[in-house]
Amino acid sequence: MKPFVLITDSGSDLSLAMAAEYGVELVFLGAELEGEPVDTKNLEGIKAFYDGMREGKATKTFAANAEQFAESFEKAVAAGNDILYLGFTSALSGTYAASLIAKDMVIERYPDARIECFDTKAASLGQGLVVYYAAMMKKDGSDIDSILAFLTDFAPKMCHRFTVDDLVYLKRGGRISSTTALVGTLLSIKPILHVSDDGKLISLRKARGRKAAVQGLFEDMKALAVDPHEHTVFISHADCMDDAKSLAEMIEKEFSPKKIVIGDIGPVIGAHSGPGTLALFFYASAR
Repeated sequence: MKPFVLITDSGSDLSLAMAAEYGVELVFLGAELEGEPVDTKNLEGIKAFYDGMREGKATKTFAANAEQFAESFEKAVAAGNDILYLGFTSALSGTYAASLIAKDMVIERYPDARIECFDTKAASLGQGLVVYYAAMMKKDGSDIDSILAFLTDFAPKMCHRFTVDDLVYLKRGGRISSTTALVGTLLSIKPILHVSDDGKLISLRKARGRKAAVQGLFEDMKALAVDPHEHTVFISHADCMDDAKSLAEMIEKEFSPKKIVIGDIGPVIGAHSGPGTLALFFYASAR
């Protein structure tokens, strides 16, 4: 079997440490805060980014471009490797499309290379959890074809559930109207959302207050999770670690999953959902 490199992007919210542990290479999307570039590689300083958002500073994000992918792909191919890239949902970013352009660019120079690009239709640590399972298969000796066959069935069952603390960021992104944001804020409405089968953000229902919203994420896992004690659960948060820990404790007590991993929501995802976002990812019967 020819060796291959597993690549993903920072839409996965995998930290540098997690990527290194799983043997995965990262291509980075970009972000700005009040016109200044934000370090999307290192999540250790993410609190300052969210504090800036709380102060009302404007954010902007950028897809990874074809040149970035071509550089990453060519480096791997030139070293004698094939490539499996697992991408941020194409419904929310042009990053996956850029990977396809880069693939054609590199194949022109290396016609014998194999580069597979897979749209996970997932985001944040939902994408990260898809990558995690692929990485574990790779470590166990699986080849690209085996991993792709597994992901074709597995990725559509990677359940995303998340809530936001402030509706203003969804309003800015055009996800809800100004009136809905105003009324929701006045009534302390916290939406529960998910990422759909085609990789889009969809509002499922509303909870009254933060505590009910966090409980709602847990209740969805109770209703949908498949054999949770046999699987790994990821939780991501935007500067709300206490809520993430509280959710993890509920899940541990109820299910005793194989592993629970808590990670930060990076600036690219967080710019659109805002500080206080809490997300839960688990294997389910369906998204």
